Amino acid sequence: MRDLNYGDVVKTLEAFVRERAGGMGAVVGISGGIDSATVAYLAAKALGKEKVLGLIMPYYENRDVEDAKLVCESLGIEYRVINIRSIVDAFVSSLGFEPDRKSLGNIMARTRMVLLYAHANQLNRLVLGTSNRSEFLTGYFTKWGDGASDYAPLINLYKTEVWEVAKLLGVPKRIIEKKPTAGLWEGQTDEDELGISYRLLDEILWRLVDLKMPKDKIAEELGISVERVEYVEGLVKGSEHKRRLPLGPEF
Repeated sequence: MRDLNYGDVVKTLEAFVRERAGGMGAVVGISGGIDSATVAYLAAKALGKEKVLGLIMPYYENRDVEDAKLVCESLGIEYRVINIRSIVDAFVSSLGFEPDRKSLGNIMARTRMVLLYAHANQLNRLVLGTSNRSEFLTGYFTKWGDGASDYAPLINLYKTEVWEVAKLLGVPKRIIEKKPTAGLWEGQTDEDELGISYRLLDEILWRLVDLKMPKDKIAEELGISVERVEYVEGLVKGSEHKRRLPLGPEF
């Protein structure tokens, strides 16, 4: 992976947040996971705790809610807990069909973004996104859901790099070490859905996207099959539409 000076990375991230949101303040959706915790810590450090609002928006009541509260309370930022079950269930009851698990997860993610922007608009603040480079490149986010934001401080850091930033910022150890999950259904984990561990995914992505290494060389260097590399390449290519605004024909 990249040889980064994480002290310098933290300074760059703080300066970015301060420059983009310093005059307005920020709203952050806090899930109890490492990405949102890291963004919350960055925002509080860069802007001051009084300029950061955290929204905790569970569908299921589980440990993630307590972890999200831990983040907000350890930072001393204002936060609100909004259970989205009644909102999501109202959407579902209006559909005329029973959505599958993936569609339901997308409705949850888009509901959370509606709430984030409603609060941001009301307070004249900006929404800080929590997407990282690993998830952005593989399309592991909901279009116009958790992939939407005004600025995304972590968008150019791989997941394994976010872990290092989180340690320097003082994110609670139990959040750094927990299994990443989007909280879309009970027992859901990101790595199970992605079909690969973040550590291996990042090693492949860095070589494939940043270094543009041939697939056979990546496989040889990492001691894995070419099919494993092709699987990741398929995730990147198949999610290209998620990383750009809608296109239309030229006249």
